[in-house]
Amino acid sequence: MMDGGQATHERKVHVVIVGGGASGVLMAAHLLGGTSAHLRVTIIERGPMLGCGIAYGTTHPDHLLNTRVAQMSAFPDRSDHFARWLAQNGMGATDQCFVDRATYGRYLSSLLDPWRSGGESHRLRCVRGTCTSLRETGGGVVAHLDDGTSVISDTAILATGHAVPAEPAAPLRGAWDFSAPTDPEAAVAIIGTGLSMVDHVVTLLGAGHRGPVLCLSRRGLVPKVHAPSQPLKLGRQDIPLGASVSAVLHGLRRLVRAAEAQGGTWRDAVDGIRHHIAAIWRSWDLDQRARFLRHAAAYWEVHRHRMPPTSARRIEQAMSDGQLFVLRGKFDRAAVRDDGRIDLLLASRGTVGVRNIVADHVIDCRGIRRDPIKDSAPVIRDLLTCGAGRLDPLGLGLDTTTDAQVIDTYNRPSHRIFAIGPAARGTLWEITAIPDIREQTFRLARDVFGAGAETTVSHSPTADPSERATY
Repeated sequence: MMDGGQATHERKVHVVIVGGGASGVLMAAHLLGGTSAHLRVTIIERGPMLGCGIAYGTTHPDHLLNTRVAQMSAFPDRSDHFARWLAQNGMGATDQCFVDRATYGRYLSSLLDPWRSGGESHRLRCVRGTCTSLRETGGGVVAHLDDGTSVISDTAILATGHAVPAEPAAPLRGAWDFSAPTDPEAAVAIIGTGLSMVDHVVTLLGAGHRGPVLCLSRRGLVPKVHAPSQPLKLGRQDIPLGASVSAVLHGLRRLVRAAEAQGGTWRDAVDGIRHHIAAIWRSWDLDQRARFLRHAAAYWEVHRHRMPPTSARRIEQAMSDGQLFVLRGKFDRAAVRDDGRIDLLLASRGTVGVRNIVADHVIDCRGIRRDPIKDSAPVIRDLLTCGAGRLDPLGLGLDTTTDAQVIDTYNRPSHRIFAIGPAARGTLWEITAIPDIREQTFRLARDVFGAGAETTVSHSPTADPSERATY
């Protein structure tokens, strides 16, 4: 039951969700889908379609999910829900497929269909706009929008997603700018070698680009490839909680060897331990967390966040053909030459000298660990400015309790303002993928907001009316 919001079954409780991307839609679906009809939800979203956000707003068919259909259900105990939605909408993908992200965005949006019309439509309101600030009052929270209007509620949940920087200064192009070079023979440079780089490479290759593609990052690490796995069954007793970063990594290597001895691969060990990552993160003190970020996070991420086999084959072929190159180096700056080409200056890893790379088209894909003050949504910047919120000690995002309550500058957790998903990853670290956000939003709806013991997916037009899921 909601603490501080005085949630009861006798009184309607109004929850404002700031952000209508994946986190916000999953939160709304869990709040509205239980048996507790006392909750009503307003979603404030600046974009045109709920459920998309930056990840699922793409329309390119080659931009695939990096997780199989079987792991992408919106409901923790209904692993087949997404696969059934695909089948019922004429897309016969198996649960082991990697479908395009635009399709997944439509799936997320469809989760709210039961409350868009009919007898339950009074429980959901969608407001198009940008929330600029939240202010707690004696009886609730006021959300101020950029058009001068306000939304008054009992409580608010920040679901603003990743801190996405503004478009970089020329001559760099942003990670979400997929416009192709005018010359198919142009030399393209991509700063960053994560999953955003994968999207850009497959887009270029799909458009028939013939010029060289240079991908660079400090370590030159590229996401590993998905393959079948059988996750090791690990209990809490198998996880060295409180051990140092190096001890945890040594333990992970032992698990890899054990998986390989059983005929498996490293994926079995990584997939087995991933459910315990939040507990490991919480068990580390600040020094150990910082050490992990400095030395191990990049290696963990390329093993944890893998690319689909289809994308991997295209990238491997481009490398084999001598078109795609992965370089190690720290990007410093870019400058336009007199001939219109672009100089990239980077310090090579392990050397003192500075290397110069010349390109015609440069894309900045340096990942999601951005400046949470400068690059966050306006509402989060305002919370930080007025002291109603603070950054976690490592500056990853808003500081929250394990129940997602936003903590202010005086170390006081709010009973009315919460933050979920990537906006508050400092508390849980592994809270950027759908399976993790799905679990967080379900538990928050159940344990904090009293959303009930059941989720009703049966009244979705794409579900079997005879089926109900019980949590």
